[in-house]
Amino acid sequence: MDDGEDLVYQVKLAEQAEPYEKMVESMKKVAGMDVELTVEERNLLSVAYKNVIGARRASWRIISSIEQKEENKGGEDKLKMISEYWQVVDTEMWKTTENW
Repeated sequence: MDDGEDLVYQVKLAEQAEPYEKMVESMKKVAGMDVELTVEERNLLSVAYKNVIGARRASWRIISSIEQKEENKGGEDKLKMISEYWQVVDTEMWKTTENW
């Protein structure tokens, strides 16, 4: 197998095992090979990003819900921790999509 085929195979393994960050990393390499992606490769790239971003979006929704509950309680100390964690999730989201 050549490098591109090896990377695509790694992506297929990652898709089954669900470490979607690895899928994104490998598909970025495939996409950077200066060849047109096949339909399968485009689909794998889409699945990888959809799942990585989807997990971060779910985190945002959960954090938002927790934040609203704490605002209603007046828990200022917890709101500060929530804000700090929000920054972590936001940074992860941006790092995932950088260079695209």
